[in-house]
Amino acid sequence: MRVNRKSLYAAGAVAVVATLGLAACSSGDSGSGGDSSSSGSLTVWVDAERVDALKGAADAYTEKTGIEVKLVGKDNADIKDDFIQQVPTGKGPDITMGAHDWLGELSTNGVVAPLELGDSAADYLPVAINASTYDGTVYMLPYAVENIAILRNADIVPEAPTSFDDMLAKGTAAGLAHPFVVEQGAEGNPYHLYPFQTAFGAPVFGSDAEGGYNADDLQLGNTGGEQFATWLGSQGKNGTGAFNTDIDGDIAKQAFLDGTAAFWLTGPWNVGAAVDAGINVAVDPTYSPTSSPAQPFAGVKGFFISAESKNKVAANDFLVNYLGSEDTQLELFKAGSVLPANAAAAETASADPIVAGFAAAGADAVPMPAIPAMGQVWQYWGIAEADIINGADPVATWQKLAADVQAAIDAS
Repeated sequence: MRVNRKSLYAAGAVAVVATLGLAACSSGDSGSGGDSSSSGSLTVWVDAERVDALKGAADAYTEKTGIEVKLVGKDNADIKDDFIQQVPTGKGPDITMGAHDWLGELSTNGVVAPLELGDSAADYLPVAINASTYDGTVYMLPYAVENIAILRNADIVPEAPTSFDDMLAKGTAAGLAHPFVVEQGAEGNPYHLYPFQTAFGAPVFGSDAEGGYNADDLQLGNTGGEQFATWLGSQGKNGTGAFNTDIDGDIAKQAFLDGTAAFWLTGPWNVGAAVDAGINVAVDPTYSPTSSPAQPFAGVKGFFISAESKNKVAANDFLVNYLGSEDTQLELFKAGSVLPANAAAAETASADPIVAGFAAAGADAVPMPAIPAMGQVWQYWGIAEADIINGADPVATWQKLAADVQAAIDAS
């Protein structure tokens, strides 16, 4: 059901007016994009491509509460570092756009404030809420969920395969140079291989009592991990050749665009190029090599409140009741074509079969770990997988990977 924009924008406004008294004490923006000390305004950092998508919500909030919302376009590459540096000084924004896997770093630096979602938590896709939560506390208002899926050239292979092996068989039967392509490169790419790893019951970390990742429970080296490693070796240089470290992102993309590959494991960011190339694109969940689902990582984007904001109540209200609304999240979807985190908006956006395909592929997705210990995993993970693909002993290489990661975590 579509939620009426006006009723959403009105929700909570009276409470905020009463709480804040619309104190109009304000100070000018800092040269770096805002100053959170202004009690009569909210400064919001957002990437430049999405400023226009937020103008309607910002204007509506100002009209209802008298609190000005200043939207500041920022370069994506600078937002996180600038936020971490400026918040402790009282500068920077009241709210910033960001990604859920920043949470460990933002929390460690003490620059984000908890978010009160209340009953509206039920309005979001479960993976979005899970990703927005750190140590049992919600810190982010999610607006988009992104995961990889299989792009299939439906003119070459009209029917979706039933498994990984069936995919290779169908691609081979079509006489293609590369039945299937996925980005790897000399140092591997575990992000793209994770759906296959999870199909063997080998998550990176176990979960704590609150459902978050537990850095003290490294699962990488369990029996499932060794089974995955053995399978990975069988699909590498000395096996089927399905995985190849000579194939980087550009080569994988070109093979699919040229029609020399029928299947491409990638994200929504590459769909436009395929459609522009005239390919009849279908989007399927990652075909599993086992009887269990292949679970990709989910990356969730959203908004954080500065720990030093003088207007936390207003910032919370603006996020929950305005940026969290179905209509605003659909505006953000139009700007970026990424599945909305709001469940009603996600359903509306899924009228597009491409979006629906990625949503189906993400039904079993798990949030990419945001805990600091994940840094020690990335350090070794891809290189070990690349070695296995290139013929190294799978079990011994995987066991060394797990030992190296554990040692790095213990030393951190």
